[in-house]
Amino acid sequence: MSGPPPPPAGGRPGTGTGTEETQNIATAIAEVSERATLLVREEIELAKAEMSEKATKLVKGAVVGAAAGVFFFTALVFALVGCAWLLYYYLPIGNDFTYFWGFFAMSVILVVLGLLAGLLAARAVKKGSPPVPTMAIEEARKIRESVGPAATPAEPAAGSAPYPAAGAGGES
Repeated sequence: MSGPPPPPAGGRPGTGTGTEETQNIATAIAEVSERATLLVREEIELAKAEMSEKATKLVKGAVVGAAAGVFFFTALVFALVGCAWLLYYYLPIGNDFTYFWGFFAMSVILVVLGLLAGLLAARAVKKGSPPVPTMAIEEARKIRESVGPAATPAEPAAGSAPYPAAGAGGES
């Protein structure tokens, strides 16, 4: 007169806490999905920030390069005007004017300023190009390595060391 055993506390016979396990797995999957979405958004923000920083450097380099071009153009104008005064000085009309030395000195100063500005522009453009978000790419690579199947190394066989002992193999 004994009947079948009463069902376990989990509800259905033989399942134990199956619904709790299913809920835990679903919660874990949802949490992983949310974190992956957050991670992707952060990577996109990092790429945007890095690209805007590099674009700013390129724009600064272009502005300084334009300034260098203005300096060289002005130096050319002063050199040509100085040549004109020099030509006037050597003409047989008169030797009283020596203004051309001021023009040549000014053109030398402008050439030096143009060289300095050109070097600064080249440095800024070199730092900013190519405009590739290298930090974001590196972070994505690290994340892929840590999440991918190769993230956990295989367990070494029993009795074998994962790395050779220091000094082994006859090398010193």
